[in-house]
Amino acid sequence: MAAQRSIRHQGTLILRNEDLDPQRSRAEFARAMIDDLRWLRIVWSEGPDCGGAYGPYVQSERRTHYLEAWRRLREGGFLYPCVCSRKDLAQATSAPNDTDDEPLYPGTCRQRLPGHEYAEPAGVNWRFRVPHGEAIEFVDLNLGLQRYVAGREFGDFLVWRRDDIAAYQLAVVVDDAAMRITEVVRGADLLKSTARQLLLMRALEYTPPQYFHCELVRDSAGMRLAKRHDALSIRRLRERGVTPGQVLEMAGWP
Repeated sequence: MAAQRSIRHQGTLILRNEDLDPQRSRAEFARAMIDDLRWLRIVWSEGPDCGGAYGPYVQSERRTHYLEAWRRLREGGFLYPCVCSRKDLAQATSAPNDTDDEPLYPGTCRQRLPGHEYAEPAGVNWRFRVPHGEAIEFVDLNLGLQRYVAGREFGDFLVWRRDDIAAYQLAVVVDDAAMRITEVVRGADLLKSTARQLLLMRALEYTPPQYFHCELVRDSAGMRLAKRHDALSIRRLRERGVTPGQVLEMAGWP
């Protein structure tokens, strides 16, 4: 869908390897991703394999950008250190569901000081203090007006993990601004994340891009495709002799 919209609006398509999670990110996975996208005949102008004006296009190589943003947010009083363990959170919150990627944080550490004594973020989780009760609204180019209430539909969210890795919400916001992204195309499961990211952009004084959230590809039972559906992965479909055109048709590309 991103490639389709880029062509339709004469834009520049950018490929970014979001490889911050060391448990899930390996060099061979990145190579396979690029190979599969090339097989689908999707062509990008900037990316980890071809470079560009705003590189590097691999998130694990962009730590200094994220660290600068973390310092700005901490100094502005937008963050606080969280010492809750996974066990603590499991006992206090419900697990994320099919429509969200992060459980509602109960606010256990919310009253902690902003953490100015920390020279580096490592050792604790860092959460963004959301404005409770504020409605975050944006107009999605595909799904129309969206509205989420901070503190009720999403809580104080992670921006930096205790293992010293920038969290998804912070990394994509920093990269979108640095790479001058004007339109983000992604799945509808990240609509609520957009509300979180708009708060980060406001705090960092970034200009938000536009958003186009597309419907998810689902199986015959209506469940979104995920890693448990390996039989329907692009690589497996290729091995079965499915053509690029057939895969794009399955994904809703006209």
